[in-house]
Amino acid sequence: MSKQQFVLAIDQGTTSSRAIIYDRHGKPVSMAQKEFQQYYPKSGWVEHDPMDIWSSQSSVTAEAVSKANLDSENIAAVGVTNQRETTLVWDRRTGEPVYRAIVWQDRRTADTCRRLSKEGLEETFTKKTGLRLDPYFSGTKLAWILDNVDDVRKRAEKGDLLFGTVDTWLIWKFTDGKVHVTDVTNASRTLLFNIHTGDWDDELLEILNIPRQMLPEVKSCSEVYGNIAGHFYPGNVPIAGAAGDQQAALFGQSCFEVGMAKNTYGTGCFLLMNTGDKAIASKNNLLTTVAWKVRGKMEYALEGSVFIAGAVVQWLRDELKIISSAPECDTVAAQADDNGGVYLVPAFAGLGAPHWDPYARGAIMGLTRGANRAHLCRAALESIAFQSADLIRCMQADSGIELKQLSVDGGASKSEPLMQFQADLLRVPVVRPKSIETTALGAAFLAGLAVGYWDSRKDIASCWEEDKVFKPKMPESEVGPLRQGWEKAVERAKAWIDEA
Repeated sequence: MSKQQFVLAIDQGTTSSRAIIYDRHGKPVSMAQKEFQQYYPKSGWVEHDPMDIWSSQSSVTAEAVSKANLDSENIAAVGVTNQRETTLVWDRRTGEPVYRAIVWQDRRTADTCRRLSKEGLEETFTKKTGLRLDPYFSGTKLAWILDNVDDVRKRAEKGDLLFGTVDTWLIWKFTDGKVHVTDVTNASRTLLFNIHTGDWDDELLEILNIPRQMLPEVKSCSEVYGNIAGHFYPGNVPIAGAAGDQQAALFGQSCFEVGMAKNTYGTGCFLLMNTGDKAIASKNNLLTTVAWKVRGKMEYALEGSVFIAGAVVQWLRDELKIISSAPECDTVAAQADDNGGVYLVPAFAGLGAPHWDPYARGAIMGLTRGANRAHLCRAALESIAFQSADLIRCMQADSGIELKQLSVDGGASKSEPLMQFQADLLRVPVVRPKSIETTALGAAFLAGLAVGYWDSRKDIASCWEEDKVFKPKMPESEVGPLRQGWEKAVERAKAWIDEA
């Protein structure tokens, strides 16, 4: 009798690595997670050790399989999803990284982006990639490593070094260096990939002076890339799906129709709207990105990125130490009837869409003698909803599509006051599914689809289950003044650091 089959999702995030095993109904049967160290060598710099990423991810993958008493024969396929834009370079023979991974939050290339923009190159990049010239993306990070780490450029030009985002690094490691690939979604976040031709762009590579031979082969999001090497656990299992975390969440939320949107509330906040086979150019400073490529068909999305979302609650916990856990932030915030005129702009890593100001910094506005810890906790939660509402407004203007509801996921979507305030600001229902780990679920769906574990998108959509709907409660007359206060606070936080 054949063994019962499951799909394994590898979910490599910014602060932790996870592995989740799913059954045919999209229900998790086993999960393992491990945090790893963050490095902040200079102001605005954020790094990870690539070996920490690998060791944490390989250990939780084995742990999740072991916890469920499964072996390799029980795993039909493995899907990979990952923190996007984080940039790694390693030796193709030894697998030795040449430098720490430069994380998506890192701002060290702000001046490079500004210089390229002043040279009139912004439009060239935007037309081809759908992105903006911002240090968020991988291209300028890779150029920085080539230009600033001893001997690296010479080794890269000789063909000795490989570049990859986290998906590429993990697939390369799990296949014992046999497979050097990325998928279209991760490729579309590098500033090097032409989203219209579906290939690396020679002109962009030349501008950033990046040797093409370093780059991985670009594949679709749902196909077999190779097998996990036999000596790993689980060994000899096909890696059959890959997507950057936000696109994976869009797929996991079954946002398959044009106009459907989801917001993931994680370390950052990432709002994507499916625009189908049209790559809509944004007039409101959003990004045009690849949603996925499945069974030969490329589909696109509009995206807005909030750099600091759940991380603002971590900041209250770890740096200010005014709460001891994320749930406590909800409890304390509930002690205040309103924000008391206090606004927290969490521009710790600059501002993302629609402002794109790498020189902005965090600010707390409206403090009075009566402002207290409850107001600060409330302002922190509200800042996440305000930033997301700003993105929705831009998205509706760009697409001409009015949002009917917002699907939500990610750790901070567990916060009831945050979800309620989000619904109040947007004036539409906010819908939370039973499984808020839709990033991992999306990776599992993509992998399962490739090997016939699930037959179709319809099959996948039937796995989605609603947990709670938050409907607007606040009177509309109160929303306008709150948004005006927020906009005023954001303006004060902009351009805080002097441009070079």
